Amino acid sequence: DIMYNDFVIVGPSADPALVEKSVSASAALTAIARSRSQFVSRGDDSGTHRKELLLWQATGLDVNSFEPGWYRSVGAGMGAALNTASAMNAYLLSDRASWLKSGNKGQLKLLYSGDPVLFNQYAYMPVAKTKHPHVKANSAEELEAWLVGSVGQSLIGSYKLNGEALFVPNAR
Repeated sequence: DIMYNDFVIVGPSADPALVEKSVSASAALTAIARSRSQFVSRGDDSGTHRKELLLWQATGLDVNSFEPGWYRSVGAGMGAALNTASAMNAYLLSDRASWLKSGNKGQLKLLYSGDPVLFNQYAYMPVAKTKHPHVKANSAEELEAWLVGSVGQSLIGSYKLNGEALFVPNAR
């Protein structure tokens, strides 16, 4: 483990689904589904997309059964998904760092965060030299030592955008 941040639900400033009043991430997604408000999914099998699917599963709702129109899977990375949500004035699950870094927020704002299920851990896993002998294992070990060392952890913790930390260091 190297650092963490969290996932957040962003959406239209008008908040037609009343996500901002939700008591949990599941309640927020349920409110979006019930109101049939526009929702953008990365749909790209990324960690964020997998987390979104787990959150939908926790609501008891199946994204494969959603009627067409309000739930839009874009099959793209976070930047493209944020741009699409901004253009559509739609809800979206984002990691906090990507949200803070996004320059195209349009009428979107951060509406929900804080549920422990939204925890987002980042880890470093070097490629196994035994499976891939061409890998520069020594360099990978040096990078790992730097990332979990005092200098790397200090830099991660001090990295801010507009006064907000993007990650919290937690090397073990």
